[in-house]
Amino acid sequence: RLMAEPVAGMSRLDHAIEAALLLAWASLKAGDRVGLYAFDERPRAWVEPAGTLSRYEALRQSLARLPYTQAETNFTLGLTDLATRLNRRSLIVLLTEFVDVIAGEVMFDALARLSRRHLVVFATLEDAQLLGLAQRAPSTLEHLHRAVVASDLVRERESVLRRLRRLGIHTVDALPGRMSSALLNRYLEVKRRELVG
Repeated sequence: RLMAEPVAGMSRLDHAIEAALLLAWASLKAGDRVGLYAFDERPRAWVEPAGTLSRYEALRQSLARLPYTQAETNFTLGLTDLATRLNRRSLIVLLTEFVDVIAGEVMFDALARLSRRHLVVFATLEDAQLLGLAQRAPSTLEHLHRAVVASDLVRERESVLRRLRRLGIHTVDALPGRMSSALLNRYLEVKRRELVG
């Protein structure tokens, strides 16, 4: 539901797909196995991990068929189902969105369980408009109210990301135009440090 929202001229889902495809291409070129799993209230797509460049087209087609839905994301079901499909330690890049600490709460247990066996990168898109509202000096009472609300949302978001990092989960929170390079850099860091093995 949240991934259907527009940011910087495209939906969050389209930004995520763009970043995922670039990361998949780079990973396949490096000889790594790449798969795909997508879910909202239930699993929506699964492409078995494989290590050949021919896998890229299957990934692209599966991502192109992902629907926009208004369903609430069920992290417990989705991440538990994903864990049953993986038979070896993996790098899992979760491209998602949340609104606030309350929404973040439902993710923590499922992500904590998943991160005990796998290396998890939790990736979200920063909202430049929200950041601008939080940082802009208010000139009216209405602007002050908006700035306070925006500041609270930014602070809550950072609180969720800090808590995920304390669980050992890597986080990427990047502006839409920088998400692809941020994920690629994190992947290269994981490779360099041999964190997955």
